[in-house]
Amino acid sequence: MRYFIWFGYDGTHYHGWQIQPNGVTVQSELQRCLSLLMREDVSVTGAGRTDAGVHARQMAAHFDTNQQLDTALMVKKLNGLLHEDISVYCIEPVADNLHARFSATSRTYHYYVHTQKSPFLNAYSLELHYQLDFDLMNEAGRILLEYEDFGAFCKAGSDVKTTLCKVTQAQWVQTSSTTWYFEITANRFLRNMVRAVVGTLVEVGRGRMTLKEFRQVIEGKKRTQAGESMPAKALFLEKVMY
Repeated sequence: MRYFIWFGYDGTHYHGWQIQPNGVTVQSELQRCLSLLMREDVSVTGAGRTDAGVHARQMAAHFDTNQQLDTALMVKKLNGLLHEDISVYCIEPVADNLHARFSATSRTYHYYVHTQKSPFLNAYSLELHYQLDFDLMNEAGRILLEYEDFGAFCKAGSDVKTTLCKVTQAQWVQTSSTTWYFEITANRFLRNMVRAVVGTLVEVGRGRMTLKEFRQVIEGKKRTQAGESMPAKALFLEKVMY
């Protein structure tokens, strides 16, 4: 029987989602606790991979077992066993062919920034010390919807078979006079893609890259032409859709 598990986590103290040989990851912790509770080796497959320091407000994963689970009780026990920076929302039985990664139709990420010093935002938002033209950055964001090859925003050396993605939403949203977040939705994302896109949009917002040059970066498909990768602490996987 296949179960889906919905959860969120603060990625600050983890080496990303995927199990690593040296370092604690969210996947390894989830598998460890599930295996302890179920008294069998449990393998968990996630909806995607988040890098070290990246957070997830809503993440999905699946696991298989022959046990008939009391899902509400399992959620309670898991939350009691997991560290406080991982929270399980629910567990539900699903069809055997529903796959956490390959059945997902879209993922949405938010990248948070603030333009005024705040001790209460620093952990999960990036403070920017310069003026930004967010309207121009939104124009650049709309350009992303016209393309499908985002090799320019893929981390060098990534073992991906294709750099094609379908971006359906890319916009900056203002939440106060000094706080914003960048929202981007796509069917899939490349490694480091969102942070590289944000870094390049910031170049546009600072007046250091024109919209024409932004197009040329995308069409050039070279990571070296795009902006810097922004810090992980401000990036959240917001939701996964099926």
